[in-house]
Amino acid sequence: MILRLFYGRFTKLMTKKIPKFKSENEERKFWSDRDSTEYVDWKKARRVTLPELKPSLKTISLRLPASMLEELKLLAHKRDVPYQSLMKIFLAEKIREEMKV
Repeated sequence: MILRLFYGRFTKLMTKKIPKFKSENEERKFWSDRDSTEYVDWKKARRVTLPELKPSLKTISLRLPASMLEELKLLAHKRDVPYQSLMKIFLAEKIREEMKV
């Protein structure tokens, strides 16, 4: 590791190259026990949008009280959306809220 004086502080310069991986499993194993800041300068990172990327979905079975399901369907009808979509919206909002804590 090389250190450089920057604004009165020493900062690490990224000197390690990310190797080529033969498989996703090999890459996963590599990153599981390494610090990415030795390989990537995250201060220069930018958010990107991947419009063609479709999220992976998993089908689940969920047991709800009949009254809760009926109320959810009523709310969905008022918003003119399918009740499953409304449920995903509610879950996403709550998860986002809880993750901030």
